[in-house]
Formats: sequence, C-alpha cells, structure tokens
Amino acid sequence: MRYVLKLIFLVFFVLGPAPSATAGDEMIENFVIEPETRWRFFADMVMGGVSTGQVTFPSEDGQAHAHMTGVVSTQNNGGFIQIRMNLPDALPSETTGVRLSVRGNNQRYFVHLRTSGTVLPWQYYQAGFDVTGEWSEVLLPFVDFKASGRLLRSVPRPESLKSIAIVAYGRDHVAEIDVREVGFY
Repeated sequence: MRYVLKLIFLVFFVLGPAPSATAGDEMIENFVIEPETRWRFFADMVMGGVSTGQVTFPSEDGQAHAHMTGVVSTQNNGGFIQIRMNLPDALPSETTGVRLSVRGNNQRYFVHLRTSGTVLPWQYYQAGFDVTGEWSEVLLPFVDFKASGRLLRSVPRPESLKSIAIVAYGRDHVAEIDVREVGFY
C-alpha cells in the first residue's frame, strides 16, 4: 500500500496533475514524457523543397509543449514543415474531431491526418486553424477536414486514423507554433 501511495505522490508532484479534458475527450499527447520518441520533424526537403525548421520540447511555467519553428518556402515545388506522430491505437468510432491547445505567431496552420486509406505520401486530410500569441483551445471536427485528392473518402473515419501532424504549409512565411496538448473528442 505504501508503494502505491508513493507512486501516486511521485506521479502527481513530479509530473504534475493530468491535463484538463472535457468528458469524452481522449488526450493523446501533453509532451511531458519523452515526446521526441513519438514526434518527428519533416520538411519538404525530402521532396526537393528548400523549407527548413526544427522542433524542440521546452517547458514553460511547469507546462511542457512542442515548439516548431522554421521558414516555409514554395521555391522548388516546396512549401511545408511539420511535426507528425503515429497514433498507437485506433480511435473509437464515435470520435468526432481533433482538439489542440496552441499558440503561435498570428499565422494559419494546419492539421494533417493520415488514415489506412492514405497510402501515397501526398495523401492526407487537412483542416486549418489560426493561432495568436495566447494559449487557446482549437476544436476541428472531422467533417471540416478536406481530402487531398478525389480517391479518398470525403470525411476521415476515426477508427482508421494512423497519424496526426501539425503543419506550416502552402505559402512563404516564417513559422512558429507551440502545441501543449493534442487530443480527440
């Protein structure tokens, strides 16, 4: 029994309380424990583009987050930087959207979802959102995601989701975005 109480104390006081979430939410990331093992940075350089950037995982006021920065360039058929995480498990079929806690440099960013049906590298589902310098919650219903091509379903199915990405995309700009939580509702 003492061991269990010590473990509870350790988890709560060292790692902090669990991030807040509303009923029905499934929070998949709060960037507390080794997020670099789950999140990967990609740029259009893999396809000949010239965009550059990086991701770090700092902590501020006791709250961990991902910090993606870079320069997005449409030169040489480029135009994106992103951080992506493979989803470990299928989501319940009643899941209706993506929930983020974000802030940034007053720009528009995107979430890209890949499913079991997005087999080609250029296939994804995309929804945009705007950020400000203050932390805010963003809710993106699956019905608002647009397929990147006609061969894909019109709306992604939650149980077929394979990865989620935060993306700076489509225009020449300086990117800077912080992501504190990633979840589904």
